[in-house]
Amino acid sequence: MKAISDTCVQSRSTRNGRYYLYHEKGKQLFCENETNNKRIYNVDNEVPYVKDGINDHVVNGMDSINPEKTGSKFAVWHKFTLKAGEEKSVKIRLSKQRLEDPWSGFDTIFNTRVRECEEFYNKILSKKDLPKAHKEIAERAFSGLLWIKQFYYYDVFKWLFGGPGEPQPYRENARNFSWQHLTNRHVISMPDKWEYPWYAAWDLAFHMASFVEIDPYFAKEQLLLVLRESYMHPNGQIPAYEWNFSDVNPPVHSWAVWNVYDKDKQKTGKGDISFLEKAFQKLLINFTWWVNQKDKSGTDLFEGGFLGLDNIGVFDRNHMPPGITRMQQADATSWMAMFTLNMLRMSLGAFQKQ
Repeated sequence: MKAISDTCVQSRSTRNGRYYLYHEKGKQLFCENETNNKRIYNVDNEVPYVKDGINDHVVNGMDSINPEKTGSKFAVWHKFTLKAGEEKSVKIRLSKQRLEDPWSGFDTIFNTRVRECEEFYNKILSKKDLPKAHKEIAERAFSGLLWIKQFYYYDVFKWLFGGPGEPQPYRENARNFSWQHLTNRHVISMPDKWEYPWYAAWDLAFHMASFVEIDPYFAKEQLLLVLRESYMHPNGQIPAYEWNFSDVNPPVHSWAVWNVYDKDKQKTGKGDISFLEKAFQKLLINFTWWVNQKDKSGTDLFEGGFLGLDNIGVFDRNHMPPGITRMQQADATSWMAMFTLNMLRMSLGAFQKQ
């Protein structure tokens, strides 16, 4: 990317061709989307303006952005002082063409997009007898779900040992060492791509129970995604979240699968048996992991760690108090009872008349 003017940036790639981004005022910040090797590996950087350059410039005032206004990473920095309740809007426009006046017709295009958005949600909510205020809440909830979709890339083996030809990074805490098979490279629903930009498997399951209302295909694909061989552990555990994939979260995936299947069937009149079968086979493996790993006494009273209500309790159940090696829990056992019932529903559902 490079600056064409103080309010226009051109991007170019062999895949997407040329694009022009127009923006109102603001300061253009450029750097390269390359790792800060000096910070991570304590070796010289390959380029002078590395990927955290924009953050370091804005937050710490460092001279870490390219004065030539070129780079593979770009941002526009606006500074505003707003009074309580005051609002400020900034116009931006992305175009395949070079525009003489980028703001000509801007409002018309913007209003068209607003109208299309309204038509989209009206179609989804048309069959629901909801008061206007409730429809507005539903629209905002759905838009929030759509907003938190994000491309997520995490190669655990590379993070632990470095890529080909790269020095091995020093990791004081080699977290997720037992998940070296895991490679995530997909668009995934995040808990919040601003504050929590990583997936959490049980958050994702709850998201899909609502996502099915607006995009059944995406909902089904997301639920199958974390059951893939490149995600699930060979022992059958579903990865929990980035900072510790081995944490134990409530087994709600089967509930989400059945919920999505059932809602999709109600909409289309035909159940997606292929989706149900794919999920069922992998969930059997996960169910076996629970039975083998979290019921050490074999009494159908299950142990677990970070289960329900964000681990609120007298102590952190991931770290037992001195002298306690495991704890049978009412919530872990009830989650597994629900898991069992959902697997039964799924197995029977596959034989129901479509």
